[in-house]
Amino acid sequence: MDKILIIDDDEELCELVSEYLAVEGFEITSVNDGESGLKAALNGDYDIVILDVMLPKMNGFDVLRNLREESKLPVIMLTARGDDMERIVGLEIGADDYLPKPFNPRELAARLRAILRRTAPDPEETDGTNEKIDVDGIQLSPASRSVIRDGEDVNLTSVEFGLLHELLKEAGKIVKKDDLSEQVLERELSPYDRSLDMHISNLRKKLGVRADGSERIKTIRSVGYIYTLV
Repeated sequence: MDKILIIDDDEELCELVSEYLAVEGFEITSVNDGESGLKAALNGDYDIVILDVMLPKMNGFDVLRNLREESKLPVIMLTARGDDMERIVGLEIGADDYLPKPFNPRELAARLRAILRRTAPDPEETDGTNEKIDVDGIQLSPASRSVIRDGEDVNLTSVEFGLLHELLKEAGKIVKKDDLSEQVLERELSPYDRSLDMHISNLRKKLGVRADGSERIKTIRSVGYIYTLV
């Protein structure tokens, strides 16, 4: 049973979400302030965190910043509907996904399952998805979910890892945004959803440019992205 930590000061919301997710087969723990939430996330045995932005004692962004210094624990941020800045900041800091309030509990459950599937690959898979990839000085291991660039570890979120995996498998070829959204985010690409672009931007920053200054990942306008080969 997957263990979920909810960090939100709305106790009624926590209770409602907990009841729904429990029926869906999740084990739920909720805390109602940022400091307690961060401590629980770092010390507890959780599989994923649902994190609100507006929290007493420590806001959600600071919770996420501190968490990312020590942990790759997946995080879904709850943001204010229509507040693009909250979403952008959350993704830049390292959130795996976001969901604007108010939200449909069914969609939350679907997002949770999608992230949990990405972060827990089956080591027994024999379809080649767990084969290591070595391209352009980058070694990616699906089994250990690790990435090494020029001998140094690269710390990626679950979404960033998934995007890099898809791009490296098709290195030198254009990968459509629609395909990336369905393969990695496990949802159709929405015209106003910029999360994929933000994740790609973060991935570029973490990978850095090559020694000659060239970009590893290029945007093909209105189509998708390509991991370039030199």
